[in-house]
Amino acid sequence: MRAHDSATVPSPIAVSTSPTTTPTVRAGTVQAALGVIAFSLTFPATAWGLEGFGAWTLVAVRSVLAAVIAGGCLLALRVPVPGRPYRAGLAVVAAGVVVGFPLLTTLALETSTTAHAAVVVGLLPLTTAALSALRTGTRPSRTFWTAALAGAGAVIAFTVQQSGGALTSADLYLLAALLVCAAGYTEGGRLARVMPGWQVIAWALVLCLPLTVPAAALALSYDTPHLTAHSVAGVLWVAAGSQFLGLVVWYRGMAAIGVPKASQLQLAQPLLTLVWSVLLLGEHLPVAAPLTAAAVLVCIAVTQRARS
Repeated sequence: MRAHDSATVPSPIAVSTSPTTTPTVRAGTVQAALGVIAFSLTFPATAWGLEGFGAWTLVAVRSVLAAVIAGGCLLALRVPVPGRPYRAGLAVVAAGVVVGFPLLTTLALETSTTAHAAVVVGLLPLTTAALSALRTGTRPSRTFWTAALAGAGAVIAFTVQQSGGALTSADLYLLAALLVCAAGYTEGGRLARVMPGWQVIAWALVLCLPLTVPAAALALSYDTPHLTAHSVAGVLWVAAGSQFLGLVVWYRGMAAIGVPKASQLQLAQPLLTLVWSVLLLGEHLPVAAPLTAAAVLVCIAVTQRARS
């Protein structure tokens, strides 16, 4: 293995605020966009999975399956175990992306529609950009923050309108999910500057195995799954697509174009999820949902053009 591919290379963790070349920017943007497409299917796939699995069982099983895939890749390529300086960051990724976000959003989807949850999670880009600025010291331009706040404002207005002016228990789960996921994205984006992006999520998944394997065994002992085509397809997608492959390209994209700009591409995720919820779940969309999603698309264009 080449030295620069190893997670043990003693390079300082840092986030560049300006990509070096235009091809790098384009490739990074495409990779981050592919991650968003993969993530946009997560809620519909989770809804399918909940047809045959309980919430706790679904989260534990998806994490174990994803870890098996990731661990197999690490073993096949003989990737060395990350050095001590990287383990704290990997623990944050594991807590936020592997455990926290999947569990909290799955609990929310027990009482919320995927359309509603998708638009609430539209706050994730702003949350990630804010945490990244605090964590790495990056300073996006005033135009960037104005557009990001406008997109977040549209999402908040939609949420309040749909809930009748009061937060539901599902909304509380979703807001907590935003915080832990943003932390995981920020740390993962930083680590992806010094190790391949796929190794970031792969090691985070493997790190959780001592927790997820017993959790899956316990959950399965109390909750017998009802295997259907939908439930199996849903679990397989959230494990392989959302939990591993999507995060691989997502972290690579963040490493190339920076966490703040990559995060704003997720403003498109609610619109994509709304489309999937209609096509795959037959959900009825309130008029405000596509209008809100369209508004945040405008914000994406502004954030991507804004000076870092």
